[in-house]
Amino acid sequence: MNIFRVKSIQELQQEARDNEKLKRSIGTPELIALGVGAIIGSGIFVLTGVAAANYAGPALTFSFILSGITAGLAALVYTEMAAMIPVAGSAYTYAYASLGEIIAWIIGWNIILEYTVASGAVAAGWSGYITDILRSAGITLPASLVNSPYNGGLINLPAVLITALMTLVAVRGTTTSAKTNKIIVAVKILAILAFLALGIPRVNPANWRPFLPFGVSGIIHGAAIIFFAYIGFDAVSTAAEEVRDPNKNLPRGIIGSLAISTLLYIAVTIVLTGLVSYTSLNTPSPVTTALMAAGVRGASFIVGSGALAGLTSVLLVTIFAQSRVFLAMGRDGLLPSFFARVHPRFHTPWLTTILVGTFVAIIGGFLPIGIIAELANVGTLSAFFTVALGVLILRYTRPELERPFKVPFMPWTSLATMACTIYLFFNLPPLTWLRFAVWMVLGLIVYFLYSRHHSLLAKSEENPPARPDFLPKFPFKPLFFPRPLSAPLTLRLRMLRRRK
Repeated sequence: MNIFRVKSIQELQQEARDNEKLKRSIGTPELIALGVGAIIGSGIFVLTGVAAANYAGPALTFSFILSGITAGLAALVYTEMAAMIPVAGSAYTYAYASLGEIIAWIIGWNIILEYTVASGAVAAGWSGYITDILRSAGITLPASLVNSPYNGGLINLPAVLITALMTLVAVRGTTTSAKTNKIIVAVKILAILAFLALGIPRVNPANWRPFLPFGVSGIIHGAAIIFFAYIGFDAVSTAAEEVRDPNKNLPRGIIGSLAISTLLYIAVTIVLTGLVSYTSLNTPSPVTTALMAAGVRGASFIVGSGALAGLTSVLLVTIFAQSRVFLAMGRDGLLPSFFARVHPRFHTPWLTTILVGTFVAIIGGFLPIGIIAELANVGTLSAFFTVALGVLILRYTRPELERPFKVPFMPWTSLATMACTIYLFFNLPPLTWLRFAVWMVLGLIVYFLYSRHHSLLAKSEENPPARPDFLPKFPFKPLFFPRPLSAPLTLRLRMLRRRK
């Protein structure tokens, strides 16, 4: 059985038309809000403090620039794929069309790591902010109910509750999710602008010294850690089957959301590290901590509320995105068929969404945020690398395909994307590689025990599947067998296939 079988792009597009159960109700503004809603959240409101305190110091600004360049390159290759293959599933679907089933499975398995684990980190960050806001109002929650067992508590209950609420919103429908997300994103951006307006006059340049406490290597390590903050733009492509005009709206949504988010990241990082010393930012709620340290206690409540809104939108979008990837994998038979079930009234993959929400609640309620973020980065980087490679392969093997958006400066853009993602991957902590290896082994076990036997593409193939276009073709028969021997052998093989 050929594990490198490839789905044709025409087949993917026809499949999306045949499965027109998802409602096309999203336009460019909703896509940009979806992207900004996923990107801006944990990066600004959670990881900035951890990365500044432990990895880069005030030079975290350059870490965001380095990560932003990598994400920008990845955004270009994602945009070409999304416009050419406007089908749910994001990098998983793109890999299926260019690299083969086993690679698609690996990427889909890693996207689970990316979105589900990232959602858990966001839920944990949300809990940190709500705890600080309530404490500033004189309400102190029991430590055992706001800390994971790794941090001396029983369960992070606020993280579990907000996950349950966002799962319910995601189940209710795409239109409901999009409208809710737009409102939350507006609140979030207003809160960020308020933080900048309140923080800039109180910046103390002395807090930027030393600027490179961890050296240049600290900038690179910081970029590898906070790359987690850029995972949101690829969530835009998971909504492809729910977009009114995917060929035009998807490129605008991906590039627009990334550009807005990168500018806000850089601005907030400069102000944040200027308000207080980077050594005091190792907390799940660095924005609130910085404002309180600068003496702006009333404003910290406002900005903290905006941070809650930001993290809420990230949680909603990542749960939304993960459920669509599961939908695509279930539709292909690589996961059980219930993953592909769509609610007749809400037009959403409701069972999948509930399952995703359950896992997110478990992760956010019982794991520390540092470990969660590192694992999410691995999934993100592997997905970006695969999409860049897929674009390059399709440019070579299928040059005739219609491409509403074409990546400029090919093949250099794809090669640069792959080089940056590999470089950042190897700057993650070594323990993260070990956890990633364990995750990959589990994924391969699931594939070979279940997925490859239930693949609908395999079942639909009456003849032996062709090798992927990017693999060399060898003239086995003329090379190994003389003509009189090759014909009987070929006939014998055909008879065996018919018996099967």
